[in-house]
Amino acid sequence: MELKEKAGALLKIAALNEGAKEYILNNPELFKLLLKAAKRYIGGEKMEEAIVTAKRINAKGLPTSLEFMGESTRSVEESELVTQHFTNLINKVKEENINSIISLDLSHIGLAIDKDLAYNNLVLLAESAYKKNIEIVISAEGIDRTDNIINTFCKISPDFPNVGITLQAYLNRTPKDLERILNETQGKIRIVKGAFAVPSGHAVERGKHLDDLYIKYIETLFLKNRRCSIATHHNIVQNRVKELIEQYDIPKSKYEFEMLLGIQEDLLNETYKEGYPCRQYIVYGDEWYLYMCNRIAENPDNLFQAMVDIMS
Repeated sequence: MELKEKAGALLKIAALNEGAKEYILNNPELFKLLLKAAKRYIGGEKMEEAIVTAKRINAKGLPTSLEFMGESTRSVEESELVTQHFTNLINKVKEENINSIISLDLSHIGLAIDKDLAYNNLVLLAESAYKKNIEIVISAEGIDRTDNIINTFCKISPDFPNVGITLQAYLNRTPKDLERILNETQGKIRIVKGAFAVPSGHAVERGKHLDDLYIKYIETLFLKNRRCSIATHHNIVQNRVKELIEQYDIPKSKYEFEMLLGIQEDLLNETYKEGYPCRQYIVYGDEWYLYMCNRIAENPDNLFQAMVDIMS
């Protein structure tokens, strides 16, 4: 394994280390230092900052996805506070006339405590968003939570078509998960390659095989006439998807290219100028540790950029 690949693998492991996250959050000097690197990828620490960022991106013609970062809440009270925050975010998006969907981790609203707690909180958010014509997309988490995430989505989907889900192409279990979701649900499906560390034998390594799997899943969604989000920064994969769009004459209402704030924004702008529907993903909050580690792990070259950001 090359040095950069080793660095990426270690960052994926570090991203799941809750003790490290807590240490950073409770160490003001370290927090301030690493935040300089994280700011490249986040819309701000406060909702108000993220709203300003979303408005700036909307002004360029691009819709957004807003996510209040966080996961693994450990008390009912905390999950209720987070749910109220998302409710306020939904209201703010409507009041400010922002063109955005909402993304969230189920463990942020209680899944790590109790699956019924997370489901009930999700219903509250889905109802509020549905009334305002706002979409919610459930984000992917570690493989140990995948069953509960998919079960929750399948449970809520019949009543709330405005709720979608994220699937990770690199997981070996994804073909069966996709088949079930196509049969039991109706919301948007976002496909990502996947960035979490997983036990050996549970995922496909990055490379041509994973690229082919990713394309296969997108093609399946096209053939099933299912709305999807093509969430990748890989230009080769994007070009192959564009070929499928032309081949099957896919309506623009059925897909979008979704890319993260701070990563290859030139590619996003170029894709948008070509006439393809695009969306920019914005996260905000002070729990940026996991997010930053995963962004760097996806492309270890970003580690050098992070060092520059910290030292500047």
